[in-house]
Amino acid sequence: MRVEDFDFELPEELIAQTPLKERASSKMMVIDREEESVSHKRFADVTNYLNPGDCLVLNNTKVLPARLLGVKEETGANIELLLLHQIEGDRWEVLAKPAKKFKEGATVSFGDGLLSATCIESLDQGGKVVEFHYDGIFLEVLNELGEMPLPPYIKEQLDDQERYQTVYAEESGSAAAPTAGLHFTEELLQQIKAKGVNVAYLTLHVGLGTFRPVQVDNLEEHDMHAEYYRLSEDTANLLTETKANGGRVVAVGTTSIRTLETVMRDYDEFRAVSGWTDIFIYPPYQFKAVDGLITNFHLPKSTLIMLVSAFSTKELIMSAYQEAIEQRYRFFSFGDAMLIL
Repeated sequence: MRVEDFDFELPEELIAQTPLKERASSKMMVIDREEESVSHKRFADVTNYLNPGDCLVLNNTKVLPARLLGVKEETGANIELLLLHQIEGDRWEVLAKPAKKFKEGATVSFGDGLLSATCIESLDQGGKVVEFHYDGIFLEVLNELGEMPLPPYIKEQLDDQERYQTVYAEESGSAAAPTAGLHFTEELLQQIKAKGVNVAYLTLHVGLGTFRPVQVDNLEEHDMHAEYYRLSEDTANLLTETKANGGRVVAVGTTSIRTLETVMRDYDEFRAVSGWTDIFIYPPYQFKAVDGLITNFHLPKSTLIMLVSAFSTKELIMSAYQEAIEQRYRFFSFGDAMLIL
């Protein structure tokens, strides 16, 4: 299968630049895989599609204020760092811009010296390994100096930084939000639980590879970026129990589905485990873990639209995307939702 098979024309005005005032007020397209039908609802209606005994799986990763703007100590040049992931201790992999001005041995200072970063190693595509220097607790310093790293297609400033976090975000480490979860409110989650639906949490720290375009023509030649995940014993037991009792596992977001399918691929059961996954899901793919998916509308030719197509069919998803454009759905991170059952 080829990358061009997942291309579509999206009017720029349909790229949501800001979140809606109410999280659960987004539109929701509902796709029935068996009937190959499409219907249009509001996200607050999602409770109607979940049954007692089902298990809703949420990614509780928390976005780091991972964008740091500083100056190179030697020359005063402006340097931007974007934290990707912690390697060990105070050593992190980052993206530097402009990368050419931040060579090994150079140091960048942030917040009048409250934080500094020394380049230890240069990697591909602007990547660097840096060591941070600071007094106190790193996450507290980062919260004071860092900015939320919004996706490149969002041009407007975010008034409330918390709107790029889910209401259940807990485990710091993401470079981007698991955006399907942005639609949920505390009240909606309580309604879902009151219906007898179990709610479980896992962690996958979203990397910036999410936004990188696929640069090969043939999908089989694409190297997927790796992301850290963790599945707890409580969640593994709840998922096993759900399946045994005939309930459905409904993943919120492509990050949740990638985590669950990785665990089932590697162990053929749900179990407490952590590690790095570079699973690349595209048609045809046999899903082992997940029975339903809540997701947003994704970029053309992205690995995310390929995953969603694998969960349904490419023909149905591409047709649904065209209908979403005609119905003026809002696309990407702050956009509307899709429920596939």
